[in-house]
Amino acid sequence: MIRILVVEDERPISDLIRMSLQRAGYLCTCVYDGLAAADTLERERFDLVLLDVMLPGVDGFALMDYIRPMDMPVIFLTAKNAVDDRVKGLKMGAEDYIVKPFEVLELLARVEVVLRRYNKVDDILEVGGLTIDTRSMTVTRDGEEIALTNKEYELLLLFARNPNTALYRETIYERVWGGEYAGGSRTVDLHVQRMRRKVGWEDKLVAIPKVGYRLGL
Repeated sequence: MIRILVVEDERPISDLIRMSLQRAGYLCTCVYDGLAAADTLERERFDLVLLDVMLPGVDGFALMDYIRPMDMPVIFLTAKNAVDDRVKGLKMGAEDYIVKPFEVLELLARVEVVLRRYNKVDDILEVGGLTIDTRSMTVTRDGEEIALTNKEYELLLLFARNPNTALYRETIYERVWGGEYAGGSRTVDLHVQRMRRKVGWEDKLVAIPKVGYRLGL
């Protein structure tokens, strides 16, 4: 399982990140200051570090110097939005830089991109009775392959990677079709209904009135 260290001193933000990552299938460890982070990194190995800049004790930039020789990818999390801070973090070797407040889906997407860059994403997903092989883009249930169109597969993968999360139709359309959602369009609903029926998720992937859909597991 992918292990992520979250270094964030604001407990509500840390808890939100932890719950979101755990729902997406990651194993999380949370610490709340720079010294605790250094001690944890000395004892344990992680696949990714989410690192706040403004920390008590040792700040994120100083901690980045400590992490760099360990060859662990880092995404900076900070309330600062100055260009100089973003440039400094990236020049120090961070893979990405996210300004708070951020959307959980954006965080998950950026985490996935960085993990893929380091070849640390699980290629096989076991979700809701399905086996999804992201290398071959195949989906099976009880050993039998389920034929999906490209859009249906992308929809399935989006829900599989964001379980127990309400996804707005606008978000679904943007992530799968790559454009701006037209309010009266039935494209999302029709594709979701077809995909849901094919994979047997009628009771798991439920519509949320005036919002979108949620995969409950």
